[in-house]
Formats: sequence, structure tokens, C-alpha cells
Amino acid sequence: MRFKRVKTPEEPETLGLELEETVPDAKTVVFGARPCGIRGFAMFDRVYATDRVTDPYYKARRDNTRFVTVACTAPMNTCFCHWVGSGPADDDGTDVLLVPVEGGYAARAVSDEGEAMLALVETTEKKGVKAEADAVAKAAREKLGDAPDISDVPGKIMEAFDDLDFWTEMTAACVSCGACTYLCPTCYCFNITDESRGLSGRRIRTWDNCMSHNYTQEASGHNPRPTKAHRMRNRVGHKFGYYPDLHDGTILCCGCGRCVSRCPNSVDIRRIVMRVKER
Repeated sequence: MRFKRVKTPEEPETLGLELEETVPDAKTVVFGARPCGIRGFAMFDRVYATDRVTDPYYKARRDNTRFVTVACTAPMNTCFCHWVGSGPADDDGTDVLLVPVEGGYAARAVSDEGEAMLALVETTEKKGVKAEADAVAKAAREKLGDAPDISDVPGKIMEAFDDLDFWTEMTAACVSCGACTYLCPTCYCFNITDESRGLSGRRIRTWDNCMSHNYTQEASGHNPRPTKAHRMRNRVGHKFGYYPDLHDGTILCCGCGRCVSRCPNSVDIRRIVMRVKER
């Protein structure tokens, strides 16, 4: 919302407050994203756009945004989307999926909105293009190799919850920079801040970072997660334990590997998950 403090002629010694709700209404197309990144929105929907709870600001943006994704053909060595039930050509959360084929892209509408988008552009029919696109997607998936069975990890997370020595070992290289969180397509925690300039200002929502010491610090000064081991336990536990428990086994991770490739000290969430499994 926006807010403004105003004086009235009747009571010049007091300040009144004018509030204006700001629901986002801009229409946006996100073009060229990878399936793993957009899959995060399907996970957000289970939190922010449900029959029980609906966040009107999230839903307004979601309803006004369309996603055109490009399937991967050469996964990186940090990719592990196949661990979490996804793949290089996953269409979960997208509206139009593009698969690179000879001479261009095979375009497939995933949603009704995607169908309407494709109707607005000139396309060319090509014989056998579906089979070619399926072969490209299959080849990309095969490059990932076999995925480990992590179906027991949610339970193992809870078994390891009180083993702080284990989490301290897993977090030894972490510098609490928060890169893993800010690059993650499935992290959805936020903070709310009022920004003022003179008598006017706005209330905004910003992405928050669970690896930050301030994330759980209370006004009293007490912090229930005082060490990075506590915070990593929460981060990994949320993605591979608590969220699956609440959402029919869906893991809150798209396997994009951004947290692995961009961590300055090479903390690898895959290693932590496997150590939990093997513990």
C-alpha cells in the first residue's frame, strides 16, 4: 500500500493518515525461462493461492503473468531436477513449452492461456515435430543419469532434527551469505517494510533469507535459531521434510542446482540430502 500523512485545517496540530491499497495489475510475459525455475510457482500456489488461504497480491501477479519456457538440452553437472520428480522438459507451472528442434522450436500450449498466446503468433506445421521434440527431451533426461530414491528423506529429516552435531558438520563451509536462498525458485518467505520519504511512503514486501541471523531474531533479542547449523537444518528441513509432509509428498526443491553452482564455498544440498538418507 501507499500511505500519506496529512494535516487538516481543523486540527493543524495533528496528522491524519491516508491509505491507498496497491494491488498489482501489470500484465507480464516471462519468456525464455527454464522449466525448473518456473516449476517453483506451482509450489508457491500451494501456499499462497488455496481454497483456505489466498494472498490477493500474489494471486493478482500470478493471474497477470504468463510463462514461456525453453526445455533444457544440455543439463549442467549441478542439475538434479530428476531427483525431485521433474525433468528437462517439465511443464509444471508454465503456459507454453518450447523444445529446440531443427530449424526452430516445437511449441506446445500447456494451459488455456498458453493456447490463446500461440493463437496470436504465426506458427508453421512441421511433420514429425512432436516425435523430434520428444526425442530431444528424452536425450536431455538421459544425460542426467539415474536418480537416487529419496522418498524416505522426509522421515529421515525428522530423525536427524535434534542431532546438532550432524547439522554443524553439514554447515561447516557455509558463510551465511544467503546466495542459496536468493537464487532459489522455491523459497517464498518474505519480510514487510515501510519505506518513508517525508510524509509519504509505501509498504513493500521483500524476499527474506532464512540463512540470515536476523531472520528469526525476536524483539527481545532471543533467537531460536542462533547458529548457521540451526538455520541450515530449517532450510533443508523445510524443502525435504516439512513441505512434503504438508503437500502430499511434493518436495520444495526444483533441482535447478543454482544453490550448488553459485555457493562461494561449494555447499552442496545434494550431499546434505544423501548424508541425511545414509545417516
